[in-house]
Amino acid sequence: MRGAARNGYLSGMEPSRSEVLALPTGPARIEWRRSARARRVSLRIDPRGGAVVVTLPPRAGRTAGLALLKSHAAWVAERLAALPGPIAFADGALVPLHGVDHLVRHRPGMRGTVWVEAGELHVAGDAAFLPRRLADFLRAEARRCFAATAMEKARAAGVEPRRVTVKDTRSRWGSCAANRNLAFSWRLVMAPAFVQDYVTAHEVAHLRHMNHGPQFWDLVARLTPHTDPAMAWLRTHGPRLLRIG
Repeated sequence: MRGAARNGYLSGMEPSRSEVLALPTGPARIEWRRSARARRVSLRIDPRGGAVVVTLPPRAGRTAGLALLKSHAAWVAERLAALPGPIAFADGALVPLHGVDHLVRHRPGMRGTVWVEAGELHVAGDAAFLPRRLADFLRAEARRCFAATAMEKARAAGVEPRRVTVKDTRSRWGSCAANRNLAFSWRLVMAPAFVQDYVTAHEVAHLRHMNHGPQFWDLVARLTPHTDPAMAWLRTHGPRLLRIG
């Protein structure tokens, strides 16, 4: 699932090239990508990196991309300004866990790694290791949570995933591969439980229907009651999750 939308994923993409351009509304970081599957020049905002992604079809040149950027400069400026500020993994930061903000507390004199206590995320050890230790903790919690939920929903659907993993993706909250591997963005562990429930159901349903047809959505509805509110939540709050860490 790409973000909270029901449309297909970006694929067939070449590695991006990045530069800062002076648009009529101010400077912006642009990532240029070429896609063999793209039929027209397109723009989108990358919430995680705070950049404008320009996708070019095989026969389109940089000039076409620049023309689209200039004609949509106001839209680009508005979308960039609306992005939440980045939140680093650091002492005093507010980091959500299962939809609830937790205050990060550095505990240099304590043993262990990371633990949750009284609505706080306590991170032991040297301050230099805090970002990595907190990220590792959240990834481990995501693996535990999503694997358990996916297996439960798979049993209800009469299917079986080959493997369940977590990744750090920019445009997908979850995916189902042809080899029956399920993958989820570890950042979903920061979303509320009902959002996690929907995304897991969405990908499990793909084990039976590798499309977004009526039968697919009927199965999703059987596996979760949260489709509409979860999609709305991801549209509104998903960009914040991509700006954390």
